[in-house]
Formats: sequence, C-alpha cells, structure tokens
Amino acid sequence: MNRTLFSFLITFMAGISTIIGILPCYLNNKYKDKVISFSLAFSSGVMLTISLISLIPEAVLLFGNIFKVTPLVLICLIFIVLGILFSSLVDSKVEECFTKNKLYKLGIISVIVLMLHNIPEGITTFISTNKNVTLGLSLSLAIALHNIPEGISIAVPIYYSTNNRKKAFLYTLISGFSEFFGAVIAYLFIAKYVNNFILGIILAMTAGIMLHISLYELLPNSIEYKKNKTTIIGFILGILVMLLCETLF
Repeated sequence: MNRTLFSFLITFMAGISTIIGILPCYLNNKYKDKVISFSLAFSSGVMLTISLISLIPEAVLLFGNIFKVTPLVLICLIFIVLGILFSSLVDSKVEECFTKNKLYKLGIISVIVLMLHNIPEGITTFISTNKNVTLGLSLSLAIALHNIPEGISIAVPIYYSTNNRKKAFLYTLISGFSEFFGAVIAYLFIAKYVNNFILGIILAMTAGIMLHISLYELLPNSIEYKKNKTTIIGFILGILVMLLCETLF
C-alpha cells in the first residue's frame, strides 16, 4: 500500500476509536447518576494526566530546541495561560446558550476541546507514519487508547442531557474524525512548513484548555452528584489508565 494512503488509514483508525466511548450510554438508566459522576471524574483524570505528562513536557521539548531554559519556561507558561483563557471564553459563550443544561454544555465544550486536541494529534500521527511506519503504528495505538476515555467525556454528557444516543454518537464521531482532518491538513499544508515553535504553541495551549476543563468543569460537575466514592474512584482510575498508556506506549 502507498505510504501516504497508509498514513491516512492509520490516522483515521486512531481517531475513530473515540466512538467506543459511547458504550457507557447503553448502561441501565437506574445507574444514571453514578455513570455520569464516574464518567465526568474519569474524564477529568484523563485530561489532567494528558496535560501534565504528555502535552506540557512535549511542548517544553519542542521549545527547548529553540530557546534557553528561562525564556522556554516563560513562553510555555504564557501559552498554557492563553489556553486557559481561551477555554474560559469558550465556556462563557457556550454557557450563554446552555445555562439550563449543564451536562449538554459540558458535552459541547468537550467536543470543541477534543477537536483542538485531536487535530494536532492527527498531524503528528500522519507525519510520523509517513516517515517511520513502526513509529506511526505505535503512536496510533497509543492515541487510539487515549481516545476511548476522551469519547466518554463527550458521549455521556450529551446522551444523559438529551436522552439521544444518535446525537451522542454523532458528536463523538465528529471529535474522532477531527484526527483525520488533522492528517488532511498535514498533507495539504503543514507537512512542508511545520516547525517546533508552532507545534509547541498548539500543544501548550491545548494543555491549558484541558487543565481548565478538567479542574473547572468536569470534576466540579461530578462532585455535584454527591457520589463521592464514585467520583474519587473515577478520577483516580482516569489518571491510572492514562499513566498506563503513557508507560506502555
């Protein structure tokens, strides 16, 4: 198979794994509050861990190829804060439309955030596979495992706020498909011009966005369901799952 075509296929498969996150929506409705509380806390742990052990260190490495230690840290912090501010702005705008439905608002924000996260992931997967198939396969498997809990953070709030599995599936699919969109962007525009500084900015801002949604939206909303044990277990499990993924891949 043509290397470029194979790179597209691998990126698509990694992204589409997001839809597996819809599975909790098929659990019995009598466990609704526990499912929501667990899923939100789990997603919070996942996003927090991705930010702290993956996105920020990777951004630091990319900036480290250009800047010395002091400006490197400062620049990285600036773009993380910009990501947090951007997420706050999106949050306030979305809240204007969905003030009566917190869960739906959470789902919409998760779609936006994860699309921003998945597009650079798609770019990275496509470029890596194009250069080294073995590296691309390893990376795509890691991303596929990452994307399942990310899918949960979209599907569960959307489904339990609308009682519509088709809508939950559609939004989850859109988020996953954005990974393939990143590959298309890489192929058409970025592959020739991408540099460490631009990728570092994208990763640092995405980390800021994820930190905000994890600590300001997902975790507080999970706590509101007053299922403290479920929240704690979900949050810790989310962290452990992502640590395991990072360790293995």
